[in-house]
Amino acid sequence: MTDWRTTISLVLGYLVTLLLIRWVVLTRRRQPAATVAWILAIVLLPYVGGLLYLFFGINRVERRAAKIEAASRAIQEQLPELGRYQYHCDHVLKDQQSQLMKVASDGSDTVPTAGNQIKLLADTNVTLRRIEVAIMAAQESLHLEYYIWRADRTGHRVRDLLIQKARSGVKVRFLYDGIGSLFLSRKFFRPMLDAGIAIAAFHSGRSLRAKWSINLRSHRKIVIVDGKVGFTGGMNIGDEYLGRSKSLGYWRDTHLQMKGPTVLQLQRVFAEDWYYATGEELTDAKRFPPPPDVGDVVAQVVSGGPIGHLRTFHELMFTAINEARDRITLATSYFVPTEPLMMALETAARRGVRVRLLLAGRSDHYWAVLAGRSYYEALLHADVEIHEYRRGIQHSKTLTIDGNWSLVGSPNFDARSLLLNFEVGVAMYDARIAAELEKLFEADLQHARTIRLKHWQKRPARSVFAENVCRLFAPLM
Repeated sequence: MTDWRTTISLVLGYLVTLLLIRWVVLTRRRQPAATVAWILAIVLLPYVGGLLYLFFGINRVERRAAKIEAASRAIQEQLPELGRYQYHCDHVLKDQQSQLMKVASDGSDTVPTAGNQIKLLADTNVTLRRIEVAIMAAQESLHLEYYIWRADRTGHRVRDLLIQKARSGVKVRFLYDGIGSLFLSRKFFRPMLDAGIAIAAFHSGRSLRAKWSINLRSHRKIVIVDGKVGFTGGMNIGDEYLGRSKSLGYWRDTHLQMKGPTVLQLQRVFAEDWYYATGEELTDAKRFPPPPDVGDVVAQVVSGGPIGHLRTFHELMFTAINEARDRITLATSYFVPTEPLMMALETAARRGVRVRLLLAGRSDHYWAVLAGRSYYEALLHADVEIHEYRRGIQHSKTLTIDGNWSLVGSPNFDARSLLLNFEVGVAMYDARIAAELEKLFEADLQHARTIRLKHWQKRPARSVFAENVCRLFAPLM
């Protein structure tokens, strides 16, 4: 009896494996590395690998693309005309900046705008205080969208501020990612609902059916106050992001506080996501008040997600690296580059561009650090400078090119951010902002170790093995 059952199990296992491999090959043509990784998982982990693929590997965004695109179209058609704030390129801009404007505009359907005031926030405690002050100053509306919102002391404190404003008559809308904030409970939400706060989940993940879309995450971090003040960047809401986690320690992140036309563009991103999650249109003119001319920064909000054949942030970063002629600084918390981005970094360094990377030496997902390290040797051979942050957690996502262009936002330099997640960032065509980011980069290097090729090649074989295994399965994680 045991032999008969074993035989049936083996036959079924082989049949399921063959069917799944055929499915993987047919449906993942755009991502060959991920295809190979999933095939290995299915073969090496019978049944388990197949279940993992069904939950994590299937990108069902194409089945939802019609709804997502309809949401975007409906919002854009009803919005007040935002194009009137467009900054028209002239001789003041460098050719390089003009090229990057075209790529950003084509990919995210936004335009560069002038008259923006943008402040860099490099201390997470200062960032949270700025957000709290802005929340308390709200008169009409508060819109928040977050990937991770913890139900800890910090999460409760900001929640209670939202409740206070809702009770005073401010319309509060709270959009959270259903997987990133999976552990937010009904108990956490009940006081918010009682105060009249509108709450929605971006792919809730709370039912078995919803978990089939586990890859389609909103990794965005957005706060918009009265349509006039906006915040976005890399920081989520929770104690750990303020450096209060004993295991993680100090948390280094970069955020932006904005006023001007870019706030309206950020509002549009939220409006599209809110419509997708709820069906409610936020298109009345009072949500998009005429922005005051408060600054001199030329910038545009860039949003991207796994819709259609365009991957906005992947193409924008690839173009920016290839356009660099003097220097590149890149800070990211997760470094698992695609093959095109890896080649772009190596090629830039070989043609004489100074390429410097600030990467995480510690992480809340240590496998990502190991996967990233598997790329070091090839980059070091190309004279790319690599530094690992050691003070605590390096969570910033910033990129500067030649001291005149920069990108700050939520996307990491990895396949998940660039190919699977819904992300948001701000492209800034401004030498002052780029200089500030480079100054922060230099300060962070004081808390980093520099990776040297001759020492790196002497690391233990077990380290190389662990790095390569993590790299092999990185497209799955």
